[in-house]
Amino acid sequence: MTGGPPLSPDRVPTLTEVVAWPESGAAALSEGAMPPAAEASPDAGYVDADAPLAVPGAMLSEEQLAQRVLVDLQRQIDLMLDYRLREVLTPLLTRAADSIVREARTELASTLREAVSRAVAQELARHRGR
Repeated sequence: MTGGPPLSPDRVPTLTEVVAWPESGAAALSEGAMPPAAEASPDAGYVDADAPLAVPGAMLSEEQLAQRVLVDLQRQIDLMLDYRLREVLTPLLTRAADSIVREARTELASTLREAVSRAVAQELARHRGR
């Protein structure tokens, strides 16, 4: 990725060390040009989040590392959002369901009373007509 020979293990940059980008690579990336490897492969930007972080002899590009972090972060956010939504919505949905059941029972009881009243009135009218 750097164009030079691979770094020896004692010269691998650490997270606290500033790494200078080669001028040609930095200029091309700042102008929005895709690196040749990314242009050649249709899924060059995709990084498997389950792949091991350190592959012997290979370094991750900044884009690949960012992609991995985003995939991991998205997974964590999805789990947290799912948990929080369930936590918040469960009591609300329970109350809504209870309210719907109460209203349905009230409507059913009212409809049943009206039906029984009509049936009794019709039966009384039939008995008076005899």
